[in-house]
Amino acid sequence: MKPFVDSQELANNFNEDEAVWRRYRQKRGLRLLRGSSRLFLDAVLDRLDWLEAERECRQKRYLGKLM
Repeated sequence: MKPFVDSQELANNFNEDEAVWRRYRQKRGLRLLRGSSRLFLDAVLDRLDWLEAERECRQKRYLGKLM
C-alpha cells in the first residue's frame, strides 16, 4: 500500500517550485534592469514572467503508451 504522503514526491514538488521561483526572479530582475515600456502594467508583465518560468521549469507528465 502506498503511504498517504510520499516524501519523495513532496521533495520533488518542493524542488520544482523552488526552480520556478528562481527562474521567475531572474526573468523579473532582468526585465526591471532593462526598464519596461509603459505599454503594459507591471502586474501583467509579472504574470507573463511567471507563466514563462513555469513553462520552462515544470516537468511535463504525460500519460499514455509509447508506440
